[in-house]
Formats: sequence, structure tokens, C-alpha cells
Amino acid sequence: MAISPLQILLVALIILILFGASRLGDIGKGLGEGIRNFKKGISGDDDEEPSSKKAKKEPKQLTEGSKVSSSKRKQEEEEES
Repeated sequence: MAISPLQILLVALIILILFGASRLGDIGKGLGEGIRNFKKGISGDDDEEPSSKKAKKEPKQLTEGSKVSSSKRKQEEEEES
């Protein structure tokens, strides 16, 4: 009841036909990221900061009628940071 190379090739060919080459790359990438995140969760590595903490600063919104020059806008941004 051993699995032969011909059987593995046949299963791989059927999977390729069903999902397509581009979709298989996406599936592999997602599976790799899932395994990596699972290993990080198990080992307790919290070296990376969540993306929400990195980008706390919201972009400044200008009103429709305001005409602020780009140099003045740069000065205001530098003062805020």
C-alpha cells in the first residue's frame, strides 16, 4: 500500500488543473505565513510591533476651500512631529 511517484504526480496534476498555477502560489504563500505566525505564537516572540501602533498618526485633512501652499503645509507637518 505504498504511494508511488506516479500517484503523487497524478494528484499534483489534478490539483494544478483545479486551482490553476497562480492560485497555487497564493495558497502556498498563505500557508507559509500561517505556519510562521503559528510558530511565533507558540514560541512567544513579540519582537514585532502591531501595525496599528506604528501608524497612529492620522493624515491631516484639508477642507475643500483652503489654499495652503506646499511649503507652509510642510512647515505645519514638521511642527506637529
